[in-house]
Amino acid sequence: MIKADKEGFVEVLGFKLFYRIFGEQNKKGVLLCLHGGPGATHDYLSPLADLTSFGYKVVMYDQLGCGRSQMPYDTSYFTIERGVEEVEGVRAQLSLGKVHLIGHSYGGLLAIAYALKYQQNLKSLIIASGLASVPLTISEMNRLKSELPKEVYDILIKYEQIGDYENPEYQKAVEVFYKRYVCRLEPWPEDFVYTIEHLSKPVYYTMNGPNEFTITGTIKDYDATQELYKINLPCLITVGKYDEVTPKVAQSIHERIKRSKLVVFENSSHLAMWEEREKYMQVVRDFLDSIKV
Repeated sequence: MIKADKEGFVEVLGFKLFYRIFGEQNKKGVLLCLHGGPGATHDYLSPLADLTSFGYKVVMYDQLGCGRSQMPYDTSYFTIERGVEEVEGVRAQLSLGKVHLIGHSYGGLLAIAYALKYQQNLKSLIIASGLASVPLTISEMNRLKSELPKEVYDILIKYEQIGDYENPEYQKAVEVFYKRYVCRLEPWPEDFVYTIEHLSKPVYYTMNGPNEFTITGTIKDYDATQELYKINLPCLITVGKYDEVTPKVAQSIHERIKRSKLVVFENSSHLAMWEEREKYMQVVRDFLDSIKV
């Protein structure tokens, strides 16, 4: 990761959140980044710091209970609604002004939820392999799962039926899904491995579930599809051709946000910012540069 110009803790809604700022003196605009999971850390988003070389200030933080941020005593704090207020708190406490907001994966869902409430504080919205409808995403992930080799699929079903998600044989089968639909690079980037190894289980298990394609947590019924028309911002939607949050999910968002542009990365799964890094940064840079606010 590029060395941060500034890092520390900011207090938001009574808890300390860890943040990093890259390109602090840059003048073209601020890109505020929302990591996925829910329960990941910001570290795997490190390629986005490349945008500092194009004049943008890039701000990342660990959401509540994630990474280096404070862990609350009660899992009831882990909600989308509170996450939205947390984004607003970080923006306000760090005096970022109007920002370009990018959310990856679950962070894309959070970015959409934020835009639906605080649109006036945004210059633009970037939804990177993100979702608006969890039910649609679950349906698509089940389809992808069924397209795995039969022996892998059978192992997944066998252990899911008895709820044994930690079984080594099951975990090995999960890895097949991840290497096909989450990150196709070999080996996986260090920052991504760090995020996987430091995944916050209290957050992930509460909101999501035991793995990427078994969404049984509190977000499982979330669906903002019918609200998307309210977003009237320049919006970039990116997705990998082999993404676990599939192009169909991206298309459903694109169809409903009037000022949106959809870009499919043909050689990527869920981490296009890593898998096609140079091309990804060029697409994001061109989008940001086109916005006159």
